[in-house]
Amino acid sequence: MPQLTPGDGQDLVERYKRAWETRDPDKAMELYRDDAEMRMDPFEEPMVGANAIRTFWNDVAATQANVEFDAERVWVIAQTVLTSWHAAYTWRLTADRYRVRGFATFELDDEGRIQRQRQWATFRVVGKDATFK
Repeated sequence: MPQLTPGDGQDLVERYKRAWETRDPDKAMELYRDDAEMRMDPFEEPMVGANAIRTFWNDVAATQANVEFDAERVWVIAQTVLTSWHAAYTWRLTADRYRVRGFATFELDDEGRIQRQRQWATFRVVGKDATFK
């Protein structure tokens, strides 16, 4: 894959946004290589491979609702996409509304699929989602 353009980086982040907001594990899995590594916190062990990553996205689909995700900035360096972002979602079990701010790196292979994702995020409950039952 030639060096990524800023538009390539924005396209990747847009596909990630659609997968998370629609809580669609199939859309999410289209982004990753079968042997990808995903680390949602720098101090946790990475999820490695399609089964582990699908388990993560299945859990997102089952536990979250009313998801909103927006990239604040997107940078591209060689075959890596970096983004600062913010999100919000409702935790289905309690109707707690979470706000999240984070930074992520997506290292892509020659076909444009994620081979390694790393993320740093802070979460905070901001109240109850009155629209959620």
